[in-house]
Amino acid sequence: MAKSLPFSPNLLTVIGLGISIIAAVMFGTGRVFIGGILILLNGFFDILDGAVARENGWMTPFGGLLDSVCDRYADAIIFIGIIYGAIVGSISDPVLLNIPLWLWCIIALISSYIVSYTRARAEAAGGKGMNIGIAERPERMIILTAGAFVGLLAPAIAVIVILTHITIAQRLLHARNTL
Repeated sequence: MAKSLPFSPNLLTVIGLGISIIAAVMFGTGRVFIGGILILLNGFFDILDGAVARENGWMTPFGGLLDSVCDRYADAIIFIGIIYGAIVGSISDPVLLNIPLWLWCIIALISSYIVSYTRARAEAAGGKGMNIGIAERPERMIILTAGAFVGLLAPAIAVIVILTHITIAQRLLHARNTL
């Protein structure tokens, strides 16, 4: 299927980012379930762009960079949509453990970025096999989607916060052993 698609992997990456923007709007306006569906659709495009690149021999360093940058933008945009929805009252579960949802989102976003940064920095220093950990981006998006589907967005984001910090520790320990 991927070989027969007439779209470039880079176009598919950008389409996925556009879907994330729409997901953020859905979260911001309180349509959490639809936001979850759009995260899944974004995930489909994230898989599809890589498959098209591999099947057609179109893998390039720039394509990998574009994919990574768009993934970071997508994460930020989705969390910003949730933050907005929590602040304006569109999202109904704005507090967990006396911590507002917007703050959980900021911590989740920062820790998600540190997961990616830890890998990139360790690989730049010569670390090998750094794509480890229990909460890489696909796992985080699945947890967020599940929370959106069952109406437990704040607990899902709290789980993301916990698991991203575990992942950071796993990567740091692995980097220490490989560097």
